[in-house]
Amino acid sequence: MSFIQIDQIDLHYEEYGDAGRSVLLLHGWGQNTEMMAFIGEFLKSHFHVYNLDLPGFGQSGEPDRAWGSEEYCDFVKHFSDTMGIEDPIIIGHSFGCRIAIQYAYRYKVRKMVLTGAAGVRDKRGVDYYLKVYSYKLGKKILSLKPFEKYKEQLTKNAGSEDYRNSSGVMRQTFVKIVNEDLTPLLKDVKAETLLVFGENDEATPVEKGKLMEKLMPDAALVIFENDDHYAYFHQANRFCLVLDAFLRSDYQ
Repeated sequence: MSFIQIDQIDLHYEEYGDAGRSVLLLHGWGQNTEMMAFIGEFLKSHFHVYNLDLPGFGQSGEPDRAWGSEEYCDFVKHFSDTMGIEDPIIIGHSFGCRIAIQYAYRYKVRKMVLTGAAGVRDKRGVDYYLKVYSYKLGKKILSLKPFEKYKEQLTKNAGSEDYRNSSGVMRQTFVKIVNEDLTPLLKDVKAETLLVFGENDEATPVEKGKLMEKLMPDAALVIFENDDHYAYFHQANRFCLVLDAFLRSDYQ
């Protein structure tokens, strides 16, 4: 267990191995180092792996304001510079993939493995905007003193589970993150990329993986049948076999 201060934030991270090319592990929203620890254990014989509790999660401190994927990317780059990491391999899940895409768009990356990758925003129809405007109107009405007691219930029932489980600056960060669309960046992500999606993923459907594969210059898609957004974790042994095949040429 290690801690380092980056940009005035106390960052908790785990290290595995001490030789070979550097690997960055970037977990999903609401997760921490525990979800990706098995990857570090698997790769430690051939790589120097850094498994991060991203700011606002696990044992790391929160940002002082709402961050988007660009701010998280800057933070991870500052960590990389501090640790002397160059041309890393990045393995990300869901929210962590947003950061990985930003990183590979802006800096040199050896390879990426993106599982349950977020970043392609849904097309929004009339129903979505009616729901949003209704919520905003309801929130405004309930801010009036006679109705204040109902405001907490409105907030509790609104949005996704990740939104409801967040608070303060992290709730604001969540809203900023999910409203981003990284699709325009994909054509300029040159790093060789492996996309791993669960066939039944409802959070980031396979169709988004297929679009990423189409738009990214050097990407391939692997689908884990009969599994969901956490397919990489549920099928950890299979995921490690896929990593072995994809990263073998980079082994120390």
